[in-house]
Amino acid sequence: MVVGGGIIGLVTAWRAAGRGLRTAVVDPEPGGGAARVAAGMLAAVTELHYGEETLLGLNLASAARYPDFAAELAGASGEELGYRTCGTLAVALDADDRAHLRELHAFQQRHGLVSEWLTGRECRRLEPMLAPGVRGGLRVDGDHQIDPRRLAKALVVACERAGVTFHRQWARRLDVSAGRARGVTLADGVALSAGQTVLAAGSLSGRLDGVPENVLPPVRPVKGQVVRLTVPASHAPFLSRTVRAVVRGSALYLVPRENGELVVGATSEEMGWDTTVTAGGVYELLRDAHELVPGITELPLTETLAGLRPCSPDNAPALGPTSLPGLQVATGHFRNGVLLTPVTGEIMAHALTTGELPPEAGAFGPSRFTGDSGAPTVAPTVLEQSV
Repeated sequence: MVVGGGIIGLVTAWRAAGRGLRTAVVDPEPGGGAARVAAGMLAAVTELHYGEETLLGLNLASAARYPDFAAELAGASGEELGYRTCGTLAVALDADDRAHLRELHAFQQRHGLVSEWLTGRECRRLEPMLAPGVRGGLRVDGDHQIDPRRLAKALVVACERAGVTFHRQWARRLDVSAGRARGVTLADGVALSAGQTVLAAGSLSGRLDGVPENVLPPVRPVKGQVVRLTVPASHAPFLSRTVRAVVRGSALYLVPRENGELVVGATSEEMGWDTTVTAGGVYELLRDAHELVPGITELPLTETLAGLRPCSPDNAPALGPTSLPGLQVATGHFRNGVLLTPVTGEIMAHALTTGELPPEAGAFGPSRFTGDSGAPTVAPTVLEQSV
């Protein structure tokens, strides 16, 4: 049983069903959650941050899987995913930003990543809509994108076709007896039993009643506001690739979709569970985007939205078995949930069928936060082969 029907919960359920496990998903709105807000950048290179070198390996592994994963999921669901290999251009608007990008370029090269330094003129040649004051940038052809809303829809369909059962309610509590997780009780009071339960509820993963404190994942919500615009046919092509920058100290991205949508984001706010779209947040995004791409203010504004990223103490996910038998977790992906979808599905399917994490995920077990001794590495018995 998978508690949480966002893209991480859905890919876990789909891959588990593909391994022959009877699988159910508990969520009032499968395919919702943070994916509705995410821009869908598959940016293992340009998302590299100092102090996150361990996470880099997992990000790169997942990025490498994306072409085959997208093709497989499209075939399984019959849905288009909006997967594009258009690349990313990270640009600098002033001398300080240029120095920062130069340092980032050197950092990327030390880790064997492929990125090309461009002059401001070369950046504008690639993207003529950029402001004349752009001082330079990094071209990263290996950073791709996908439409998270289409991805979530495709995963719902693929799960349904694979025989996954959906319970469209909230989970009220985890049911534990005799020292083992046994399933969940739904909001209407119905108890659902399961040999294994996966907690994959995004930023809500740390709030499920009944989970022992020593295994509760320490995730918190980080608010992100985004703006969606539409590029009319008369303005196309507007941008040919994802464009990123740091403006006044705040990270900014513009992600063009093939369907004419342009996603502008995102704020990063420690505001608890607040998902209010604020005038200030929208203003700052549009102000900074206008400084980067002046013509953006001519585009129709079609949507403003805020969502909650599930953030862990080290900005990396918690994956796999906990020290409570029968309970596994898949949460805390923060800004990399869409990028890590393919590899998370494989990791969780492996953990559910063997009781162990594969080697590539060894650094991301939940016990690194809880301080417990980790879960037993005994594979599920035949009677426990349901999720």
